[in-house]
Amino acid sequence: MKIDPNHLQMLAAIIDSGGLSEGAAQLNKSQPSVSRSLAMLEKRLGSRLFEKGKRPLRPTELCQTLAEQGRVIGAASAAAQTAVELYSGGKAGTARIAGTPIFMDGVISNMMASFQSAFPEVAIHQTYGYLADLSDQLSVGNIDLAICPVSPEGVPPPLKFRPILRGRNVIACASSHPLARQSAVKLEDIAAYPWIAPPAGSPLYSDLKAALDSIGITDFRVSFTGGSLASILSVMAGSDALTVLPYSVVFMQRAAKTITALPVRLEHPDRELGLLWHEDRPMRPAVRRFQKFLEAEFKGLADRIDERGRENVWRR
Repeated sequence: MKIDPNHLQMLAAIIDSGGLSEGAAQLNKSQPSVSRSLAMLEKRLGSRLFEKGKRPLRPTELCQTLAEQGRVIGAASAAAQTAVELYSGGKAGTARIAGTPIFMDGVISNMMASFQSAFPEVAIHQTYGYLADLSDQLSVGNIDLAICPVSPEGVPPPLKFRPILRGRNVIACASSHPLARQSAVKLEDIAAYPWIAPPAGSPLYSDLKAALDSIGITDFRVSFTGGSLASILSVMAGSDALTVLPYSVVFMQRAAKTITALPVRLEHPDRELGLLWHEDRPMRPAVRRFQKFLEAEFKGLADRIDERGRENVWRR
């Protein structure tokens, strides 16, 4: 025998609220309507659900059993409604994010941690890549959002690009480096030290060569190349090697006080860090929420960099 789930929830409401009228009010139904439904159910079951002549209503054993199932249905319905509201509001679901390693590890990982602290029901699946690979991954739908430095005129269609931080590079070194204690740094001082080169093929590798060319250094010795941001920071912290990094990455490391930026003005790249997505593919609510979160976080980061970075680096 198939029983209407609504009838099971009706029994639970009558018992839990303490009466027929109260149960009807809880269900937003009229008392006569609930009475008719109850009578029809008793006729179908061939058994009473409430003991005859008892006031207040006293449920039978069968009624108690059916009402318990009604509570289960009610809880499942409420959970389903909550799940829909969380998903629709971008507070639950998945977001597949990819980006360039230096920025992902040095800047965005902290932002992702803050996002998941606020929205723990959103699962973030993060991978790495550079522009060409990220564009392919977006085109085939393997990722939802890419974060990488791009020249505005270099955005491949049909991708959309929204800049979130303009490109600014600095010469970075360990806070204990001899040059870090100098108020002014000359080119001949810099030329004496080895360099850490970012992974070949990365935009930052080209930036290193361009930055050194811009300050007149064409012959330099590379002591370490490739590796993750963590390995670059470790090598830098334990040696006198220099490297070129985005200032935002150095800025985010300031609390650890292990690396710093030298007061040397470089020509900044013509790229901007930004968000890429496929304009013809619908964006899930969790991805939209994460995108807006990143935009707000980077707005705050840009403001903090402007407040401190100008005096420390670019105005010297």
